[in-house]
Amino acid sequence: MNNENRKLIVMLGTRFDTMGGISSVVNVYRAAGLFDRWPIRYIATHCDGGASAKLAIMCRALGAFLGLLLVSRIQLVHIHVSSRASFWRKSLFAIPAMLVRVPVVLHLHGSEFATFYEKECGPLRKWIVRTVFNHAARVIVLSSSWKAWVEGISNNRAILCVYNPVVVPEESAQLNADAPKSLLFLGRLGKRKGTYDLLDAFAMARPKLGRCLLQLGGDGDIEQIRQLASRQNLMDDVELLGWVGGERKHQLLMHATVYVLPSYNEGLPMSILEAMSFGLPIVSTTIGGIPEAVTDGKEGFLIEPGDRSALADRLGRLICDPELARSMGAAARRKVESTFSADVLLPQVERIWVDLGGCSR
Repeated sequence: MNNENRKLIVMLGTRFDTMGGISSVVNVYRAAGLFDRWPIRYIATHCDGGASAKLAIMCRALGAFLGLLLVSRIQLVHIHVSSRASFWRKSLFAIPAMLVRVPVVLHLHGSEFATFYEKECGPLRKWIVRTVFNHAARVIVLSSSWKAWVEGISNNRAILCVYNPVVVPEESAQLNADAPKSLLFLGRLGKRKGTYDLLDAFAMARPKLGRCLLQLGGDGDIEQIRQLASRQNLMDDVELLGWVGGERKHQLLMHATVYVLPSYNEGLPMSILEAMSFGLPIVSTTIGGIPEAVTDGKEGFLIEPGDRSALADRLGRLICDPELARSMGAAARRKVESTFSADVLLPQVERIWVDLGGCSR
């Protein structure tokens, strides 16, 4: 078939250079060659920036999508969706495709989707959410707990758990007893990610940590975190990095001692999987899909959200016991290689497309 007329898989998500989990996942898809193997047209529906920029990119995306839909160029649609504005925006694409019987794969990323649905949607909005879920050809979720939740609100039984993939780096973190110690956090600074708990726990644990740096990479409540660290006399030991990516993130993961993410809400965080792929031990919480990636006491430690004393204790144990940190980090890398690598997970996505009639190059 002429390339100008061939049917496309249209994938919808945020721009490749934006912050957050969806862009991280899509960039793994690209790096692992998925876009080379399939006739994918990626349409960005969202970007970082102000309201006018976001409205402009959404309008351009909707115009391009509807144009392809009208001339029957789309064989299936794969939509990466989160909660709130992301869901309502993506519904403008999903519903027209469903109406003309183009298969839609709804790929759910939003860690707060249950809160959005249960507490922020009235009866009409809940009906719209259920309708979109019910009519999706497949719903992809990131953990078994999310699968159970979606099955509880939808009559769609084509709900599949496909973990987020990572590309495993050739080398792993340099964990040795003589290297400077550091705790690394990457994400949006604020209450949901447990950043305030982390600062308090770090202050509690600092007397037994020796020389140890807490590195906080991300946007969000930067000034509030700076003020809290100053009040706790932590500024000499806390580094606020801003949002990091690319080679800078690679270097941080290569030289960290422990990766910590004490969140209150998550799906399956890409940052944890990336840290595990570098051979870092993890300290995180027992929420969302995290326990499916990290077994407490094996690849790291899991605590209940908000338990600052337990957080301080686990951080201290790993910083003060380099051999424990090394063994847990090695177990984390093995877990990623066997369960969360792109080589393992991308074929699962491709099988979904084949089952729905998708044709590769």
